[in-house]
Amino acid sequence: MIKTELVTERLCLRKMDESDAGSLFEIWSDPEVTKYMNISSFTEIKQAEEMISLLNQLANENQAIRYSMIELTSNKVIGSCGFNVIDFKNERVEIGYDLSKSYWGKGFATEALTGLLLYAFETLAIHRVEAKVEPANLASIRLLNKLQFSYEGTLRQSEKARGSFVDLAIYSRLSTD
Repeated sequence: MIKTELVTERLCLRKMDESDAGSLFEIWSDPEVTKYMNISSFTEIKQAEEMISLLNQLANENQAIRYSMIELTSNKVIGSCGFNVIDFKNERVEIGYDLSKSYWGKGFATEALTGLLLYAFETLAIHRVEAKVEPANLASIRLLNKLQFSYEGTLRQSEKARGSFVDLAIYSRLSTD
């Protein structure tokens, strides 16, 4: 039911597989990349392998899907994105994304999320796409604003990250927006 591959102008979004572990480990071991993620920076490649396995198990159950972002010209994994939560009953998904620092500011996250939004609204018939972001993550907030997400409010101390509770700002975009 859920596509395992989406292609945009410069990217192939492909369902993660074990062969991506090395590249994703490099990304997820960078403290600047994981600063606002709900994981600590990885220290062993085994952690990336376990994360890929967990995400693929959720995908097999149609509860989530995570894609490796592959730059088409280099065939290099430069990040990941996808639906952290899929709720078909309520026609709702939650998106998430991360990108290698060397690709920041080049429009890749915008392109990947635009592809995810089109897929969610046009193919999966999703009505609501949500994103939860720490209020200090200004780059992510700029991205969501650029993609016409609406700020709905702040979930106070909603998630435990890096040993303490953090607020999460919730943004959404509807199929009717």
